[in-house]
Amino acid sequence: MYAVVQVRGVANTRREIKETLKMLRLHHINHCVIVPETPEYLGMIRKAKDFVAFGEVDAKTLEVILGTRGRLVGDAPLTDEYVKSATKYATIAELAAALINGEIKMKDVPELKPVLRMHPPRKGYKSTKLTFVQGGALGYYGKEINDLLIKMR
Repeated sequence: MYAVVQVRGVANTRREIKETLKMLRLHHINHCVIVPETPEYLGMIRKAKDFVAFGEVDAKTLEVILGTRGRLVGDAPLTDEYVKSATKYATIAELAAALINGEIKMKDVPELKPVLRMHPPRKGYKSTKLTFVQGGALGYYGKEINDLLIKMR
């Protein structure tokens, strides 16, 4: 599973990039989506790489961000009680592990919003104009995306 976080705004951007971000459901800065590792999603992410940070998320980090930032319809927080009543999983930790293993998708959890509205990262982004390799905040993070998501929880 990839975690994709929008880092930059889209003012004065080509239409195809705006449409790609719209298809990824990234409408605002600091919004995060969890997408499967398919060639279709990877192509969309690569097209928007200059506006997003992405990488492979692990189950522990996914559990933390679903517990703190996961929201249901009506802006109610995602809780263990709701997960137990609405799915076959008992806790958010089990749900996160199932999401990582591909047993379930985000849309299979009823009333769970697909977009996680994150805080700006603690201590801020390094640079929103440089790639991660160059010392900035854009592009492919790999496993390091987990550190960014924990800072944004």
